[in-house]
Amino acid sequence: MNASAALLPAAVRPTVEDRNWLTSDHCAGPVLDLLHALGWAVVDTPEANVHATSPDGHVYVGWLPEDPTAWKRHIVWHVRVQPTEGEAWVQEFGLHTPSKAVAGFIATLVAHSPY
Repeated sequence: MNASAALLPAAVRPTVEDRNWLTSDHCAGPVLDLLHALGWAVVDTPEANVHATSPDGHVYVGWLPEDPTAWKRHIVWHVRVQPTEGEAWVQEFGLHTPSKAVAGFIATLVAHSPY
């Protein structure tokens, strides 16, 4: 297939400064800000872990920086989905996963969620 250069999208080459979201920031801010904005029930524990549940109760998000069980599995984010029909499923993210990437995952999940 021949396509003229005018019809092809321009190549996007982000600068190094634009890629800061690709590195882990070891904070929960972007995810917690999103969950609060969505009206989720968010509970902090004395150990500094955070547990959040969607308003319909079908999605749970845990920020588990001080959970020994999570650390043994090398994760800090735990997302559990219980569909109205079908099997529950889990997605976990490790310490080095940027919180903006986790927030993007959750935003996409709830934007397309039939739950």
